[in-house]
Amino acid sequence: MNKLQEIQNPPSEASSPKSAKALPWDNPRFRNWIAVLRAEKAVVRALTQALAPLDLKIAQLDVLMNVYRHPDTSQHELARRLLVGRSNITMALPELEKQGLLRREGDANDKRIIRLSLTPKGEEKLMQALSLYTELLDKVLAQSTPKECDTMGDLMRRIATSLESE
Repeated sequence: MNKLQEIQNPPSEASSPKSAKALPWDNPRFRNWIAVLRAEKAVVRALTQALAPLDLKIAQLDVLMNVYRHPDTSQHELARRLLVGRSNITMALPELEKQGLLRREGDANDKRIIRLSLTPKGEEKLMQALSLYTELLDKVLAQSTPKECDTMGDLMRRIATSLESE
């Protein structure tokens, strides 16, 4: 039994020596947050499997999506958008470049800046991956109504915003 399963399936109160103490799993917010984490892990696992035939990892898909949405973005801007360090981006790009999916070129005005763009092969692979991703999300989110889905999205954005401002 892993740690997440232990938290979700604690021993009964009668068998727990600390039953008088308030424990996190007694809090509905804690239990619901664990449910969110479990769902996220299940989606990540399913997406990883779906992308495997394309020889693409989720982190690489994130890079391709962001470069597609923001053509000629710099490595620095990409790192900021993906909430990772510049060194993480620098290490991730050579593999995408080697596969012929991404191009790195110096900025015309400032040679210190590296601009990123997708190759036609990169765009094609991204469209294949997005099709798989969309299919998976449609399947997963079919468990909720459009209104529930919007509410969930609004809540997740509020959580992210509240933590970003701290």
